[in-house]
Amino acid sequence: MKKNKLHRWIWRWHFIGGIISLPIVILLSITGAIYLFKGSYERTDQQSLKQVKPQTQKISFDKQWEIARKNWRRVPGGVVLPTHQNQATEFVSGRFSGKSSLFVNPYNGNIQGKWQINQTDMYKVRKLHGELLLGGYGTKVVELVASWMVVLLLTGLYLFWPQERGWRSLFTVRFKASRRILFRDLHAVSGFWFSLLLLLILAGGLPWTDVWGSGFKWVHNQTNTGFPAAWQSRQFQSTPQGKPLTLDAMMAQAQALKLPGEVTLSLPTSKKSVFSVSNKTHQLSKMAKYHFDRYSGEQLHRATWDDIGVMMKARLWAMAFHQGEFGFWNWWLVFFTAIGLLFLSVMALLSYAKRKRKGEWSIPAAPTNWQVGKGMVALIIFLGIFFPLFGLSVIIIFIANGVSHRVMKTTKTLT
Repeated sequence: MKKNKLHRWIWRWHFIGGIISLPIVILLSITGAIYLFKGSYERTDQQSLKQVKPQTQKISFDKQWEIARKNWRRVPGGVVLPTHQNQATEFVSGRFSGKSSLFVNPYNGNIQGKWQINQTDMYKVRKLHGELLLGGYGTKVVELVASWMVVLLLTGLYLFWPQERGWRSLFTVRFKASRRILFRDLHAVSGFWFSLLLLLILAGGLPWTDVWGSGFKWVHNQTNTGFPAAWQSRQFQSTPQGKPLTLDAMMAQAQALKLPGEVTLSLPTSKKSVFSVSNKTHQLSKMAKYHFDRYSGEQLHRATWDDIGVMMKARLWAMAFHQGEFGFWNWWLVFFTAIGLLFLSVMALLSYAKRKRKGEWSIPAAPTNWQVGKGMVALIIFLGIFFPLFGLSVIIIFIANGVSHRVMKTTKTLT
């Protein structure tokens, strides 16, 4: 009897959490699937900016740097190492959503064009996916829904764990049953098989959130398990002596490192600042950061994957997996999971539509004369601490539930 009442109690809250989260979950699955095409979409869009016709003579990188400074309102903060003769030189400024690029033809010095991340179509998709186009408020809504998704997956696994039908319930769908049962089975079976991947993908998205992400950052800062301090160029200074190294000489030195992926040379901004070389690659273990004296070209420091703390390594790996950056297999796995999330969400909606009685929400009734066990309370408290916005929402729900019960009780007494 206790187990049956626990099942009904969990089913009630799984239902309530699912109904509230469903519209946002559907939006996240659609925008997430679209955003996976960012790489191929932007490569095609940038083709006219990045490609040039090779000629015999190239302009020096120092001259190109001068051209970039004169023709850009921004201050160039770095330059991407070209890998082909038909490639324009890309100067970059800013970080993350504020990043912008200027492309210079290395043969004639013409400006090929400019590219600003926050003015692209995929940036709008990302903003819709990450914050519902509502800024910080939207980010917190997405974080709340993501937290509830974890709870929904855990409660769903409990509710669907083989009981009456045994282990065959994990592999079979009752196509000949009523539509309500059919939709319910399709939701439950797909949810079970996608649960592990969904949890992994959710873990990769949480570092971008406001509250959870800030807490995670605070922990790895306090435990010294993030990027090492030496990863930042401001930790080092050049020793002014004679003329600074030319950009051409530094570009040659950066190319000699033979780092995989996209390699960027960060440009010095003052007399004592340094040149820094870093690479962006899906081979995370081959990430590196080098700092060089801008006058002598001496290597001041070299930091690699081994120097990065364990929490930052986990964060980088989960975030890369979330975006399908580990290659063909990862891309298809995440895309397939996004479509699976959309499918199980629609099946849940259809199942609810068949269950719902006209004029009612048809929320499952709470079990009577039953108290939540200490183990369940401890689990809820743990999840509430680990996912602060989920914990806050649970407190609000229980307060609202208590108030509504008192109002109903008072109304009955008065009548």
